[in-house]
Amino acid sequence: MSDLKVPVSPEPPTAAYLLETLFKSTHHIHRHFEEYLSAQGIPAYLTGPRMRFLKFVADAGKIRMSDLAARVGIKARTVTQFVDALEQENVLVRIPDPDDRRATLIQITESAIPLIRKAGNAMSEAAEKLLISLPPESRSQLLKHLYQLAEVKGLNDDMNEDENG
Repeated sequence: MSDLKVPVSPEPPTAAYLLETLFKSTHHIHRHFEEYLSAQGIPAYLTGPRMRFLKFVADAGKIRMSDLAARVGIKARTVTQFVDALEQENVLVRIPDPDDRRATLIQITESAIPLIRKAGNAMSEAAEKLLISLPPESRSQLLKHLYQLAEVKGLNDDMNEDENG
């Protein structure tokens, strides 16, 4: 493990300093994560949020966009933006709903399945590489603290969906 340059102070860090450090760290981690994915040949349009979105679509098989918005916990217009972008890349396709001719369903294209699998594997590898310096007990502590922070605004439900869904 590298020698960390953590500022030492007799006073606990302020909330502002902690959040600033969290934001900087998140930015740094995200940048390295994206660089790793790019080096593995993963297209830039397969971002983490879009992969999470695609997981819900894959699990459903075929799903209405409104149902998907409710399951993922995002606004309908965000679903539309994701679908438009991913449809343009031939990852998703809109199909008529056989039960309601006014509605459409979305599903993953057959040609996109191997790419999505490859992206998921690359994301797991990137996560392991980025967190390699954290031993299991530190990872558990970090997760606990992240859940505590999320609890402030009631975000734990969404985080639990990610873990279980």
